[in-house]
Amino acid sequence: MRAKRYLLLALCAWMAVAGGVSAQEATKPAEDPGLSDVLTDLLNGGKDGTATPGPDRRVPFGREEMQLSFAPLVKDTAAAVVNVYASKQVKARSPFEGDPFFEQFFGRGAPRNRSSLGSGVLVDASGIVVTNNHVVQDADQVKVALSDGREFTSKVLLKDDSLDLAVLKIDSDKPFPTIAIGDSDALQVGDLVLAIGNPFGVGQTTTSGIVSALARTHIGVSDSGFFIQTDAAINPGNSGGALINMGGQLIGINTAIFSRTGGSIGIGFAIPSNMVRAFTEAAKGGAEFFERPFIGASFEPVTPQIAESLGMDHPAGALISSVDENGPAARAGLKPGDVVLSFNGAAIEHMEALDYRLATQPIGGKATLSVLTKGEEKAVEVALERAPEGASTNEVLLGGRSPFAGAKVAVLSPRLAQRLRVATDTKGVVIVGVDGGSAAAGFGFQAGDIVRELNGETIDTAEKLKQLAEEDTRWWRFTVERDGRIMRQMLRY
Repeated sequence: MRAKRYLLLALCAWMAVAGGVSAQEATKPAEDPGLSDVLTDLLNGGKDGTATPGPDRRVPFGREEMQLSFAPLVKDTAAAVVNVYASKQVKARSPFEGDPFFEQFFGRGAPRNRSSLGSGVLVDASGIVVTNNHVVQDADQVKVALSDGREFTSKVLLKDDSLDLAVLKIDSDKPFPTIAIGDSDALQVGDLVLAIGNPFGVGQTTTSGIVSALARTHIGVSDSGFFIQTDAAINPGNSGGALINMGGQLIGINTAIFSRTGGSIGIGFAIPSNMVRAFTEAAKGGAEFFERPFIGASFEPVTPQIAESLGMDHPAGALISSVDENGPAARAGLKPGDVVLSFNGAAIEHMEALDYRLATQPIGGKATLSVLTKGEEKAVEVALERAPEGASTNEVLLGGRSPFAGAKVAVLSPRLAQRLRVATDTKGVVIVGVDGGSAAAGFGFQAGDIVRELNGETIDTAEKLKQLAEEDTRWWRFTVERDGRIMRQMLRY
């Protein structure tokens, strides 16, 4: 009855405002709570409901509250959002190149600059800037411009295209403005957020919206499968910009949009700040690549058929497909067929969520997993270790006159697989680098390619590949695996 009474009072107040009467003239007992609190209670299921609106989550009510401004919040944070300019010199090929007669008149193709524009966020007063990898990828020079007009040449400390993150460093004798990194796990769908960046290169711009969804996967931007979705307008040039909450904290790096026209249609995606924090700490620590904790297990999605066979109500979690007999998972008692349902108390909705949770944890700690095994759910503590180096760490440079000349190869180990963004349980001999201008570069070989066969011989060591690649022959038949795809080729070289 009390809830109904509050609802009637709220409706009376609304009718009074709609009829041109001020809210103060609407009749209500002096001892009753404010209408804003009443509406909040009703929308959250009453005083005994499970939702807890808190001081920062409340239904706005009244003209005064509707006219509140984001200006103070923007003023406190916008100075830490920067513009990132990346340039790369590329050679423009002349249609007459190679013809001695026409080259006399038209010359060879002249090099030209190719540039890209994005945004970034200062997260440390010493000059640490976080942006997207695709903004600075393959750039010869990266410049950072602040909102006050200052411009700096930056150094790339760390980048990872599988996460689409990059960390830059700029230097000054004065501290830089910053935005504190918040806890993206505290976000809820419906929370207000601001997106700050430089869309279309028109200058720094702020847009507002809400969190539309959490833990979005398969958006085709990177290998990461855990994004914040927002309807705050994000356009080209916003990449690497800040998504901030109402506390002025960074809760995401704006990364991509879903659009059929190239402009914002209200579906934007941001990398969660907890991933940004882990990546930034690795860069500040001088890491050569972003290491994930190793537990020695591989996972696959839980399909509806698998869920039914395991007696689960609905598909959820990550199914363990294999376990390294010497890894932390095996020592913790995990087995193929077990399903990981939660990680340190956070529910695992899908396999990508487990990858995300693992990547945000420090190496050397421990994690508590809730695991469904043989129809029973139990808690398991697993050590988060550094991926092992393997028995052989030698890198071998291939010579001779083969298509592989100029490639550097090594036997895969879990640690090397992480560096090359290959599944850590993959075995074989992998290309770890290719010299520019070499035969291997000309044939399109790249780091991460796994050489399976050469001239009818199975490749299991780097030394064997070197011996076969340097044989005196003009015919080459080889099998290479790239991103899980098998490529077979036969040629005369």
